[in-house]
Amino acid sequence: MLSERSDLKQSLMEWIDEHQDQMIKFLQELIAVPSENDQQNIEMADFLARRLKEFGFDNTQELDVIESNQATQQPKKHIKNVLTIQSFGTGRTPEIVLNAYGDTVPPGIGWEYDPYDGDIHDGKLYGRGASIAKSDISAYTFAVLALKAVAAEHLSGKVDLAYTFDGESGGLLGPHWLLNHQYIHPQMAITPGFTHSILNAHKGCLQYKITVTGKSAHSGNSEDAHDALEAMNAILHVLYTYRKNLHKKVSAVRGIQSPTLTIGLIKGGTSINVVPDQCEIQIDRRFIPEESAEEVEHELEVLVREAIESYEGIQVAIEPLLKVPTFGPTSEDTTLIQKLSENWRELFVGETLKIGGVPLYSDARHYANQGIPTVMFGVGPKVMQEANSYQANEHIEIVDLLQATKIIALTLFDLLEENPDTLL
Repeated sequence: MLSERSDLKQSLMEWIDEHQDQMIKFLQELIAVPSENDQQNIEMADFLARRLKEFGFDNTQELDVIESNQATQQPKKHIKNVLTIQSFGTGRTPEIVLNAYGDTVPPGIGWEYDPYDGDIHDGKLYGRGASIAKSDISAYTFAVLALKAVAAEHLSGKVDLAYTFDGESGGLLGPHWLLNHQYIHPQMAITPGFTHSILNAHKGCLQYKITVTGKSAHSGNSEDAHDALEAMNAILHVLYTYRKNLHKKVSAVRGIQSPTLTIGLIKGGTSINVVPDQCEIQIDRRFIPEESAEEVEHELEVLVREAIESYEGIQVAIEPLLKVPTFGPTSEDTTLIQKLSENWRELFVGETLKIGGVPLYSDARHYANQGIPTVMFGVGPKVMQEANSYQANEHIEIVDLLQATKIIALTLFDLLEENPDTLL
C-alpha cells in the first residue's frame, strides 16, 4: 500500500512536469486579458469559465454578483465569481477550497516587457498579475487536473476552485459572498501565498478619512478665519509621534512584526490667497493579532480629537473607509499545515520551511473567521518584493510555478485519501 501511494504521488509530479507547457500557456492567456480592479471583469470571468470547461471541469458556474447602491437602488458594481466543484468518490467530505483572485492593479509605467504578453526571459514569466494572483489560478487548476488524471479513483471528497474578482478591494463580493450564500462549505482553505513559505496569519487593517472643517477668509483678513490646515497640522504631528512608538509593540507571530501607520493622502484649500476652510487626510493603520480593532479605533479617535481641542471654530469628522480583521494564526498542528509541510520538505530537501505571518491582508481571513483552517500558499518568491508585485516587471519564476503546483497536488492527494474523521 505504501509503495502504491508513493508511486501515485510520483506519477502526480510527473504529470505536472509533462504538462508544464500547457500550464504556462494558461497563465499567459490569463495575463493577456486585462482585469484591473476598477473594471467589471466580465470578459475575464467568461474566458476563465470557458477554459475550465475545456479542461474538462463540467461543473463550472459563473455566479453574478451585483453590489447595490442603497441610495439610488441602481447597480453599483457587477462582477462574476467563477466556481468549479470537483468531486471525487462519494464527494462528501472533506471539502477543500482553493481560492485565487483574477483582478489586478493597473500596470503602471516602467515595464521592460509588455505587461499583457506573459513574456519569458531567463526562466521568469513577466506580466501584470503574474505573481498576484493569476499564477495561483494556473497552479490550483493544474493541481486538480493532475488528481483527475492520475489518482481520481483513490480519492474521496471534493475540491472547490473558487476564482473571484475583488481580491484587490477586500473580497467581500468574492469569498465572503460565496460563503454567505452557501455555494461552498469547505473544511479547509488554501489561498494565494508564496512557494517558499506557508503563511498562517496576517495583520488587520483600519483605514479612515479624517476631515477638518474651519472657516475660510481672504489672506488679507486671516484673523477672521479658522484655519483648517493649521488644525490638521496639529493632528499630523500627533499621528506621526504616535507612529514612532508603534515599533515597541511586537507580535509573537513570526513575520508579522509591529503595527504600522501610513498617512497616504492629504488635500485641502481652494486658492493660494485663501485661508483653507477644509483639509482631509486618509490614513492606513495596520494592527497585529495581539491588538483589537476596537482598541486601535479608540486610540486614534482620542488622539485626533485631543489634538484640535485648543483650536477655536474647528470641527473634525472621522469616517471609516475599511475595517479588515487579522487572520490567524492557524495552528501548525492542523492536518492542513502538517500535510502541506510534509510535501514541501519532500520537494525542498535540505531547505528550511518558514511558517508564519505576513504584514499584508488577504482573502484568507474570510475563511479563517468562519473557523475554517486556512493557509496562504501558492506561486511566488521568498518575499513579495523579489517578484516586483504591484510594480513594473512583475514576474514569477517558472520553477516556482511547477513546485507550488506539485506541492498542492500532493497535499490534496493526502487530504482526500485520508479518513475524513481524522482531518478536522
